[in-house]
Amino acid sequence: MSGTLRIHWAIAPEIAPRPLINCNRCGAVKAYCCSDKFRVNANGKRIDVWLIYRCIDCDNSWNFGIFERCKRRDIEPALLAALESSDPALARRHAFDVVTLRSRVGRVEEFSDVAVHKQRLGDEGERASALELRLALEMPTSLRLDRLLAGELGISRSRLQALEEKRLLVVDPEGAKALRKPARNGTTVRIDLASEADRKAIISAASG
Repeated sequence: MSGTLRIHWAIAPEIAPRPLINCNRCGAVKAYCCSDKFRVNANGKRIDVWLIYRCIDCDNSWNFGIFERCKRRDIEPALLAALESSDPALARRHAFDVVTLRSRVGRVEEFSDVAVHKQRLGDEGERASALELRLALEMPTSLRLDRLLAGELGISRSRLQALEEKRLLVVDPEGAKALRKPARNGTTVRIDLASEADRKAIISAASG
């Protein structure tokens, strides 16, 4: 038993945030779901572009402004083509831009569901006595680091906290209550498992 197993975790959110909007059909505040479709309106040399959202109950539409009264020449042809074809990757990028979305509507419903793709970065396997998890987030998530680790490693959050208190778990960059804050891109988590009876099970879970 020796060495550290280094693993790259590529983390992608699965459910886009939903703005909470006063729906004029329902007569109440409702969550609106992204349709993944853009609406492009050309008026002479000016272009307006919106990402279309739908009320989850009545299908009423709401437009999330991407470009407003923008000159056609200021939009690169490839980008304009992607908007006109409702390119899925571009729609996803805007749908998960919770900062801009919140600035437009104020209240936003967020979800912590993520998909984690795991890739070993070295040859160490079950012989390893420690883990080094390198987190790469496609987009920001509200999922707390301890919940992410507990779910993917198959251990409790209280146990993670106990490991941290013993300095057997270290988060870099480290901060106050790092485990209780949302997972962040570029974070590295190091866990010393040398004295853990279920070391092999944790290593297996960590590497997928």
